[in-house]
Amino acid sequence: MPLTKTLAASFLSRFATRILLILFFLSLPLLNPWVRGDGVGYYALARAPLIEHNLDFTPDYQHANAGFRDSLLDANGRPKDVFRTPTGHLENHFAVGPALLWSPFLLLAHLGVHLARAFGSSVAADGFSAPYRIAMAFATCLYGFVGLFLSFCLARNYASERWALLATIAVWWASSLPVYMYFNPSWSHAHSAFAVALFLWYWHETQPGRRTLQWLLLALISGLMLNVYYPNAMLLVILAAEAVPQYGSALRREPLSPPVGTLLARHALFGVVTLVCLLPTFVTRAILYGGPFASGYLPLRYWLWDSPVFLQVLFSTNHGLLVWTPILLLSFVGLLLFARYQPAVGVPFLLAVLAFYAFISVYPDWAGISSFGNRFFISLTPLFILGLAVLLDSAARLFASGRAFNLVASFILSAFILWNFGLMLQWGLHVVPARGPVDFPQMMSNQFTVVPRTVYSGLRAYFTHRSSLMQQIEQGDEQQRKQYPPPD
Repeated sequence: MPLTKTLAASFLSRFATRILLILFFLSLPLLNPWVRGDGVGYYALARAPLIEHNLDFTPDYQHANAGFRDSLLDANGRPKDVFRTPTGHLENHFAVGPALLWSPFLLLAHLGVHLARAFGSSVAADGFSAPYRIAMAFATCLYGFVGLFLSFCLARNYASERWALLATIAVWWASSLPVYMYFNPSWSHAHSAFAVALFLWYWHETQPGRRTLQWLLLALISGLMLNVYYPNAMLLVILAAEAVPQYGSALRREPLSPPVGTLLARHALFGVVTLVCLLPTFVTRAILYGGPFASGYLPLRYWLWDSPVFLQVLFSTNHGLLVWTPILLLSFVGLLLFARYQPAVGVPFLLAVLAFYAFISVYPDWAGISSFGNRFFISLTPLFILGLAVLLDSAARLFASGRAFNLVASFILSAFILWNFGLMLQWGLHVVPARGPVDFPQMMSNQFTVVPRTVYSGLRAYFTHRSSLMQQIEQGDEQQRKQYPPPD
């Protein structure tokens, strides 16, 4: 396939992609094969079918971290009846997409464990032992990296390779992505960034003259994207924005414009195939909740339709996007510039960002409860990389000295990365609460006082005494959970 060959040649030949690969391999020791919090639900949807051959999540909840386990189990370690669904299953509202993406890796781990046991190994073939968790964590990290690479490829179409590379590295390390790509790999956000990047890259590479087979493949990718994370449905605004001028041209019978009937047939094909690809979601929802459209989440009538929290999503100290992840302000500026100078692509992308933002602004748990920054927006990582790359490329043209701007840009982006690293350290060690609002002036002060004093000991504990450190973090999170209980 031409696109595959083009991508492979680009991957193997370009200096920038070698840099990204080096960074990826150097980052692998950061992997934390830990299943906790929301990740228990996501991982259970992969482990239970593989090991138990059913959707009984009792063992998963019994092996969960204390904060997750204690709220679901009674004093005898049995699930409380209140968490039983109408079909008698244990509640698990998390999306099935991450489980689908983990499955090949977990299956290989399962086969490897059984092979090792045949030669006398005592490693448990239960889905909880280290080989399974390492396979899960590595898969998450790999998907996250592929998403970053596809984002880089997309950005390189509209900015020089230098700025696409720097933008990719900067958003990679100065956003919420590292927490969910390395520290909490059992959550869905790195998978979502990958699926969205794949969707955007393939949509871009196949427009404007997308053929029937390409529509079919785009629908398959779209189905994966929605299976992984439901809010990603907002990205389909891109297709609507693309379709409006196409139908206008068809109705005016402009030359080279496909007939209306052809457009309708292609969009119908896309819709039908996407729905078919959502069968894993529909089937698991039907088994767990009794209906294919029963998500398990708070009903829509309780959402914030009358009082959306537009400003809080961006500026609240309770995980406001720009307060916790300030580099994204530059990305937003770049996306506005992109929409102005490349409207055929930029306007659909900008509309997708706005639709996603509006969706989160009416979601009752918009702050993400226990979250580093506003984790929901990790899905938009490819667009943030594109926006930052475009801004850097545009700004570079305003400087007479390219070398001077390189230094300035590198310094600013490095400052954002270091700032984010300090925030991750504070958040991970519970110097600031993982739940609820933070005292941001104190958080800023901590960046220059607490972080320099604890960075060495924190990293040393993470690499040499990780089990003990994880227990301490879990205890701290449990204390904060009691202070900020989840909403009823």
